[in-house]
Amino acid sequence: MTGFHEVQFPLRVSLSASGGPVRRTDIVNLSNGREARNRRWAGSRRVYDAGSGLRSVADLYAVLAFFEARSGQLNGFRFRDPIDGSSAPPGRPVGPGDQVIGAGDGETAVFPLVKIYGDAGASTVRAIAKPVAGTVRVAVAGVEQAAGAFAVDSATGIVTFAGGHVPAAGAAVTAGFAFDVPVRFDTDRIEINLSAFAAGRIPAIPLIEVLP
Repeated sequence: MTGFHEVQFPLRVSLSASGGPVRRTDIVNLSNGREARNRRWAGSRRVYDAGSGLRSVADLYAVLAFFEARSGQLNGFRFRDPIDGSSAPPGRPVGPGDQVIGAGDGETAVFPLVKIYGDAGASTVRAIAKPVAGTVRVAVAGVEQAAGAFAVDSATGIVTFAGGHVPAAGAAVTAGFAFDVPVRFDTDRIEINLSAFAAGRIPAIPLIEVLP
């Protein structure tokens, strides 16, 4: 991913930011009163407003410094989603069996991290490209693997098993992890008015997901 800095947006601000997934759907109203719906995007794209997480002038300055270091929209960075930043539901610790990331065939050693959202009606798979270093736990056929049995690239979300530890044919490969969302600023301008900020008006600081 070009133009991406492996640094995290100020965590204090991100955990109070607003936003979430966005999808694009075309809806055509037919003459018989029914609808024709077409999915324009295969998956969702996250958008956030980091301005809603600002609580002090110190927070504002931290975001300004971060904005300048990224050269505005030019370079992407990591952002911690305040609700969806783990392989497990909110309030539950990460476990090695949280997400199915593949099945062994006795030869494949590389598995990308994913998160599956679904219910009885349907499911969707989200690629996880920015796991938090040191948080990834992996299991094969329900048995958690030792740290030396695999390696994780925290810049791509790829799990690679070491020689002698490649999952056997039919063995489920699962993982648990915390992750960041790759985003960039969706503006090249941040407008600040300290008198308005002190009165409770905060600047809009839009962020948009950079798809891997």
